[in-house]
Amino acid sequence: MSFSIETIKNRHSVRNYKPDKIVPDKVQQINEKIAELNAEGNLHFQLIEDVGKTYNKLVNRTMGLSSAPSVIACVGPDDDTVEQRIGYYGEKLVLFAQEIGLNTCWAGIFNRNNIDAEIKDGERLVISIAIGYGKDSGKPRKSKTPEQVTEVKGEKPDWFVKGVEMALLAPTAINQQKFMIRLNEDETVDFIDKGGMFSQVDLGIVKCHFEIGAGKEIS
Repeated sequence: MSFSIETIKNRHSVRNYKPDKIVPDKVQQINEKIAELNAEGNLHFQLIEDVGKTYNKLVNRTMGLSSAPSVIACVGPDDDTVEQRIGYYGEKLVLFAQEIGLNTCWAGIFNRNNIDAEIKDGERLVISIAIGYGKDSGKPRKSKTPEQVTEVKGEKPDWFVKGVEMALLAPTAINQQKFMIRLNEDETVDFIDKGGMFSQVDLGIVKCHFEIGAGKEIS
């Protein structure tokens, strides 16, 4: 399934949720998409319908995340690539949720002891995604300019410009946007991590957005 640029533009982080549980039909759709992405990305995403005390930390309550009815636990093999893969495939899940009328928020701060996720030997719980029906649709955030996040030798092809435009709409931890997208002379693209919390997750999300904007996968 390919996602539209409009889906990216319409999707914003939502931190305040209605108490309504996600209806069974949408739960089924989310679980089917999770199964597909888990197989494709060698991950162990899990939808937990009752969020319980996952977001009972003060910072979560302040942001409103304690009102989220459900959570997606982002679990995967504990290796060097898991965080970036979770960002990449997790954002596909986030955009899918947007398309079926649900709201989401990537959440790195949560009560790891109270999230009812299955974590097998050799796996790690990296981050969570709050999911449900938002009290609003969220709002756009401030962004860096394309010049601040790109390194280009020569002319910028149209597909690269469009890819960067969508990458700048990618959610990143505390809106840090600590990444660089480099276009090489042979028109290959490098995604560079400039550090910061959850920066590898962010890089996976950025790559997902870039590919949608560019209209092609980047190896």
